[in-house]
Amino acid sequence: MVITGEYSTGMIRSSLMAVPHRLPVLWAKALVFAVVTFVLMLISAFVAFFAVQAVATRHHVQHSLGDPHALRAVIGVALFLTVLGLLAVGLGALIRNTAGAIAAFVFMLFVLPGITAILPASMSDAIWPYLPLNAGTTVATSSFDDSRHLGTWVGFALFCGYAALALAAGAVSLMRRDA
Repeated sequence: MVITGEYSTGMIRSSLMAVPHRLPVLWAKALVFAVVTFVLMLISAFVAFFAVQAVATRHHVQHSLGDPHALRAVIGVALFLTVLGLLAVGLGALIRNTAGAIAAFVFMLFVLPGITAILPASMSDAIWPYLPLNAGTTVATSSFDDSRHLGTWVGFALFCGYAALALAAGAVSLMRRDA
């Protein structure tokens, strides 16, 4: 909606007339979106962590931010959701249609893993760690099955690469097509 909303209303023409060079429009939208999303998701992740701890202590399960990987997972949630949103912004810039961008986003994150799951085990196990959702969530969890996931920062770097590729494709599309 950050960029596709402007295409659906035609307001993108006004934005591009105000800034004749098209790329600063996309980069500004992506930057503002990323900063706002990260700040809000970081606050939300900490609130969620402490809310869960309030409930979990009633069941005699106690965790703190000092536990191994807990702080990284809380901050990782904000990082993951920010990059996930940037991936969607890139798809929106590329496809220029809200419904189409949402469909591509859902396909990449939810349908593709289902298709991969029905492949033979040898192929599925080889592809599984490199899927966008599986690569990205490594930074937002405190523990996972090492055999089916990449390392924490390697997986997150791959996920950032998917988002960068989507933004780059959106930038090329923005430069080559009319508003």
